[in-house]
Amino acid sequence: MSHRETDGLPDLPAANRGLDLTLLRTFLAVYRAGSFTAAAKLLRLSQPTVTGQIRTLEQQLERRLFERLPRGVTATSVADELAAQVAGPLDQLAVLTERGMPGSASPEPVHLAGPAEILCVRALPALAPLVDQGLRLRVTIGLADDLLDGLHAGRFDLVLSAIRPRGRSVVAVPLMDEEFVLVAGPVWAERIGRIGADDPRALDDVPLVTYAEDLPIARRYWRHVFRTRLTKTPAVVIPDLRGVLAAVVAGAGITVLPRYLCADELADGRLVPLLEPEDPPINTGFLAHRVGAPERRHVTIVRDHLLQVARSW
Repeated sequence: MSHRETDGLPDLPAANRGLDLTLLRTFLAVYRAGSFTAAAKLLRLSQPTVTGQIRTLEQQLERRLFERLPRGVTATSVADELAAQVAGPLDQLAVLTERGMPGSASPEPVHLAGPAEILCVRALPALAPLVDQGLRLRVTIGLADDLLDGLHAGRFDLVLSAIRPRGRSVVAVPLMDEEFVLVAGPVWAERIGRIGADDPRALDDVPLVTYAEDLPIARRYWRHVFRTRLTKTPAVVIPDLRGVLAAVVAGAGITVLPRYLCADELADGRLVPLLEPEDPPINTGFLAHRVGAPERRHVTIVRDHLLQVARSW
């Protein structure tokens, strides 16, 4: 039997109805943690217990779920399929369990912080099913340095950060890669015409829309793609990339945006990519939490759920 089989589980939905929830919870913990040891710590079980439960589940399914490595494990395609089916229901069940019986006090809110765009476009829609099941959230929007300071100080439970946190008091897990794209509305795109990575001079007199005076995203794009320093003064500054998007769609000029944020506008033609370089600038976003913070089940649920759904972002 191949460890990376791709034919999936036989009649997986029917098989899952008879599987023990404890085994599925253990499976999901190993899948997300990437090792039996880490999963055992999260579940407060011994490593032999976790190993035995995974072996039992594999026997019931008659499929290999994990390939054992010198350090940790890697999931098979069967495990990927099983995780996609059980993660959402198990997360929602965990929220209900955390909330307790009717009439009991709800758990404390999870304090989540990050940039406005990724929170509003990705994270909050992904967490909506858990909110429907009783999860309470308090969301703070801000800049990465300020939010990470708040995480260190204990004001936040989780921070979505566009920069990798420093220091040993914070653990940061890669969440998603965002690709940057240079865009304009159709009118401006036609006026500018074709440009190449070797000569951005056609953009010199075009209004630039950005979210900060120091042009952090645009400067990086110019340096990475055009191999030159950007010296333009922005025509419009809006401290929210969703506002930048709206202004450029309306014809205010050009900008550089994360592709996920303007995917719909690119698809329907309201925005036009001015250049499609083979090696576009990419930034990795992280999900960070504080080392040594008290273990709170509903915080873990939110963290694990975001890491799970981010696989499809």
